[in-house]
Amino acid sequence: MSQRRRVTRAVLTATAATACLALATPAWASATIGLRPAHKDKTASFFEQKCDDERFANLPDDHDGWHFVLPGRANGDFETLTLTFSDGTDDVTVNIPDSSDAYPDFFYSTGGNNPRQIHAYLFTPAGWTLVDGSATISGTGTVFNVSHACEGETPTPTPTPTPPVSESPQPSESPQPSESPQPSETPSASESPTPSDSASPTTSASPSGGTGGGDLPLTGVAVTGMALTGVALIGGGVALMTLRRRRDRITFTG
Repeated sequence: MSQRRRVTRAVLTATAATACLALATPAWASATIGLRPAHKDKTASFFEQKCDDERFANLPDDHDGWHFVLPGRANGDFETLTLTFSDGTDDVTVNIPDSSDAYPDFFYSTGGNNPRQIHAYLFTPAGWTLVDGSATISGTGTVFNVSHACEGETPTPTPTPTPPVSESPQPSESPQPSESPQPSETPSASESPTPSDSASPTTSASPSGGTGGGDLPLTGVAVTGMALTGVALIGGGVALMTLRRRRDRITFTG
């Protein structure tokens, strides 16, 4: 009788254990779920702002704070999250947890007797857009979403000063060639004293009508003029002498 009881108890125990394992198996399985569609392509400013969340205490001023949550009591826990953001130029993939990247993140569990890891926090540079996301969970959830956020201050880009267009340097003017010094005037040879005018012999004119060399200047009075003058003077003298003699004769005879 005691042996039957032992067998019966062993069967009941095995059956109970099997049933427990069968019931527990769905809770241990992992599932991949997506981000709520209404929360895609949104910046932190779109969501409820709760910058007084104590988990945002170390949030830099130029960063956005994000709080993701897995809603529902029986939806399991977060295991990993993969989020895609746009920085305005490129898409950036961020994993939670990941201590090797530049974006601080951490999970936060609920308290009580049955704590659940259903909260995830992430800090990204201000102004990024949440493009999409997925999460691996241990449970039966279907979506996760953003609970609230804290928008950071987007730094104003400093305009890059445009360097002035440098004018191509004007070619330096070639210095004017220095005027070569005028050669010092060679002192003129001392002028030889002009020889005193010596009476050069008068060249006798060539006979009129004769052919000579080149025309030579005539010096002195023409010979013909001198001859005529001489004849006139002689004639005058003769006339005067004749008149005088006549006078003398008239005087004597009176």
